[in-house]
Amino acid sequence: MKTAYSDKELIKLVPGFTSNFIVINDISIHYVHGGKGDPIILIPGYPETWWAYHHVMPILAESNQVFVVEIRGMGSSDKPENGYDKKNIAKDIYKLVKHLGLDSVFIAGHDIGAHVAFSFACNYPQATSKLILLDTPHPDPSMYQLPMLPVLGGTYLYPWWLAFNQVKELPERLLEGRMSIVISWLFDNLLINKDSISQFDKSVYSEAYDNKDAIRCSNAWYQAFPQDIKDYASYSKLEMPVLAIGASGYDLLLHSLPEITRNLTLKKIENCGHFILAEKPIETAELIKAFLLTI
Repeated sequence: MKTAYSDKELIKLVPGFTSNFIVINDISIHYVHGGKGDPIILIPGYPETWWAYHHVMPILAESNQVFVVEIRGMGSSDKPENGYDKKNIAKDIYKLVKHLGLDSVFIAGHDIGAHVAFSFACNYPQATSKLILLDTPHPDPSMYQLPMLPVLGGTYLYPWWLAFNQVKELPERLLEGRMSIVISWLFDNLLINKDSISQFDKSVYSEAYDNKDAIRCSNAWYQAFPQDIKDYASYSKLEMPVLAIGASGYDLLLHSLPEITRNLTLKKIENCGHFILAEKPIETAELIKAFLLTI
């Protein structure tokens, strides 16, 4: 389908990048590619696509070869019935890395993409030069302590979608053709600068998620959390350098990462919500670039 929000049209807005497909693990994976230098894999989160990195990609491409990968179930990648635990998605990424002829990569992820990047580093440490986590740690047992009801007088945003997305079949029946409502709500409530996500951006994401298969798959990322938590228990401490950049998620990163990493750099972005790639793209990109240059 050719619209202003299709990959074919969007990629024209990011000079120097190309849109590509590759079949690995029996599914077609979509990724965009540009730049030269040491390779970095960037993985978006919910409810976004590769477009989440469109401000950051050109900055990183000044010194690195950049690959932005849409994981299974996201954007133009295939939407199979299963395989949405982060360990299996990390396997998809590893097979992509090997197919591209890369021995070792920098890897970064935001939101669900951070879960995948973390899992990649844990399962393929030999292929991970450095790990960057953006505002989100990997699922761990503390998630079971999230309250079912909002805490009276609490100052946090009640994450109702974590539970709602656990439900099978009902969300896609309710939301097909209406995902723009959810997407607008998430951005309006998880941004400090609400103008940092334009109506055009919202339309890009709404078109990508506004069908039954896309809703089913994005929910499957959440439905895999119990398996992800089980896998987390088997992981050893990460030895490679890790950068965690947090805004609204800074305290979660501070709480979880010291016990699972040996070489952690933690940075906080002030006056910013969850979607740091949109609200603070230059600051985020510069922190990543500085981290990649350190020995």
